[in-house]
Amino acid sequence: MAAMVINGVIDGLSWILLVAGGFFYLVGAIGLVRMPDVFTRMHAGSLSDTLGAGLLIAGMVLQAGPTLVAAKLIIILGVLLFTGAVATHALARAALQDKMHPLVSIPGKGKLIEMAAEDAVVPVTDLVPMARIKNRLNPGGSKP
Repeated sequence: MAAMVINGVIDGLSWILLVAGGFFYLVGAIGLVRMPDVFTRMHAGSLSDTLGAGLLIAGMVLQAGPTLVAAKLIIILGVLLFTGAVATHALARAALQDKMHPLVSIPGKGKLIEMAAEDAVVPVTDLVPMARIKNRLNPGGSKP
C-alpha cells in the first residue's frame, strides 16, 4: 500500500515537472517570435532552454529512478547547461561584431531606440580587465 502511494507521488511530481518544462519551452518559443531584437530573442531562448531542459530532465530522472538511465540524463543536463551558455555568448559576440546594437527604452517615451556600444558607460565591445574598467569609471583614482 505504501509503495503505491510513493509511486503515485513520484508520478505526480514527474508530471508536474514535465508539464512545467514543456510550458517554459512554449513560452521561450513565443518569446523568440515576439521579441524585438536579436539580444532579447537570445535571452528568451537561452532562459527557456536552460529552465525547460532542467525541468524536463528532472521529471525524466524521477521516472527513471536510481538507475544508469538517470545518471545519463544528469550528464546530458550538464552538457546542455554548458553548451547553451557558450552558444548564447558566441551568438551575442557575433551580433556585436556585426554592428548590431541592443534596443533600449527611452524613459517616459515608451519607445525603443538602438543603443550603440560606444554610447554605453563602459563600451560593451571593450574586453578589458576589471581594474581598467574601474579606472575608466573613476579616472582620478579617488574614492567617491
